[in-house]
Amino acid sequence: MATTRAALTDLDIRMLVKGATPDERALAAHKLCRSIDRATLDEEGRQVAHDILRVMAADAAELVRRALAVTLKNSPVLPPDVANRLARDVDSVSLPIINFSPVFTDTDLAEIVRVGGPRRQMAVAKRSKLSTRITTLLVDQGDEAVVAATCANDNARFSEVALQKALDRFAKSEQVLQAVAYRAALPLAVTERLIDMVGDQIRDHILSHHALSAELALELMISAKERATIDLVDQAGRAADPKAFVAHLHRVGRLSPSLILRGLAHGHMTFFEWAVAELAGVPHHRTWLMIHDAGPLGLKAICERAGLPPRLLPAFRAGVDAFHGLEFDGRAHDRERFQERMIQRFLTSSHAVSREDSEYLLERMDQSVEKRQAASA
Repeated sequence: MATTRAALTDLDIRMLVKGATPDERALAAHKLCRSIDRATLDEEGRQVAHDILRVMAADAAELVRRALAVTLKNSPVLPPDVANRLARDVDSVSLPIINFSPVFTDTDLAEIVRVGGPRRQMAVAKRSKLSTRITTLLVDQGDEAVVAATCANDNARFSEVALQKALDRFAKSEQVLQAVAYRAALPLAVTERLIDMVGDQIRDHILSHHALSAELALELMISAKERATIDLVDQAGRAADPKAFVAHLHRVGRLSPSLILRGLAHGHMTFFEWAVAELAGVPHHRTWLMIHDAGPLGLKAICERAGLPPRLLPAFRAGVDAFHGLEFDGRAHDRERFQERMIQRFLTSSHAVSREDSEYLLERMDQSVEKRQAASA
């Protein structure tokens, strides 16, 4: 208790309670808050300190309450009941606490979002860390500026559902679209949707920062959506969620036989498996067995179940056989050479590929060769 008394002097405590002016009490509050934040307190001392902070929070003078809020906004010693009381105070007192205090639980923050209004919601949106529970609530209830600030906070965790909801609510808002596009990482389905919603400047950022090829820009300008999508699949390594991605493509009507054929020709067997499973309504593990392990009739049966055109079955068979017959060799440009051989074997062993798809695959093979030769030069 001696340590407590040394830190919290009787004179300062008396000045806090009986100071003649708000300025005097605010100065005493600032000194006491700094002492409390720095002191090493035992349990008894901690209770004394908390009682003193409660006296400050109940002071009639806004200046005193603001001194408390500003001095201890980053401090873990602030009692949660005092923090929540201050969060309901006037803006000059509440906003620093809401924006910075580490003592709030998600339940506390959720209540602030629900009843606090736009200024307090904005303070929550700019906190150093936010859980998916709070970002979802902010997207549901916040106005355009709040949702944009939340999406711009890269320390805020988001579910894909919440990001899609932000795009649903503010599809015409450049502020929100830019905030989503400039996040460090995005789910594939959100990236794909953004490409169709944003202007050229934001699209350029997406192409530069979300693992999409430069070739996609040209393909987007001519609205070749299937080609754009297969390029998206081609570079989705760092955030690959094939199940969710193909489900999204199916929902928006873009999981076409041609797209699946092109994906398989590029060696994207995982994409092919999940796409067929999605269309067939069959679990992935069973689809995998029918594609790879069920003899000559397995692939035919699962493709029929998926509603894929019978004329493409020889092409799918050629693609699966080619995939099984090729291996990575561990040398430089492994992936590029693998895809070149895959496409070459695919085209020479299949007669069911349309002229358009054949031209596309040959074009991609030529580009791959040029890229590899340029890198080796």
